[in-house]
Amino acid sequence: MLRHTDPDAAQDLLSETFLVAWRRLDDVPADALPWLLVVARNLRRNAARSQVRRRLLTAELTSLENAAPSAAGSPESEVAERDLLLRGLVTLTEREREAILLVAWDGLAPSQAAEVAGCTTAAFHVRLHRARRRLAASVADVPPALRAVDSTSSATRRSA
Repeated sequence: MLRHTDPDAAQDLLSETFLVAWRRLDDVPADALPWLLVVARNLRRNAARSQVRRRLLTAELTSLENAAPSAAGSPESEVAERDLLLRGLVTLTEREREAILLVAWDGLAPSQAAEVAGCTTAAFHVRLHRARRRLAASVADVPPALRAVDSTSSATRRSA
């Protein structure tokens, strides 16, 4: 295994290989070397796949962390703001709620969200505008995260 990985990983792989052999002692053939090499190869491949998944998960979490608005207030104020927003979303129709969530939650551009909603981009802009207006009317103060989405989609609308 040293020719496939670094010395530390090879030691770990060797330990795991013999652990598998010990646990499956009845399955180990009389000529154990080929069987042990196959077990070691499979363990190395599993470790490589796990490492790839770990890197992808880390990248995804990093992008989500970067996309999330920074926490400026106290936890209590964030909970109150979230509660206020959720109460406002409940007052919207299903189409209006979908329009808001496609843009704010899923991060879609209005043209992409229109495709998901099954309407033209112009119709989606109208739907989104009405949804934002009703949401703002249902809650006294629109949360900063929603205002940020509003300003970014306005810029997208101008460039589209």
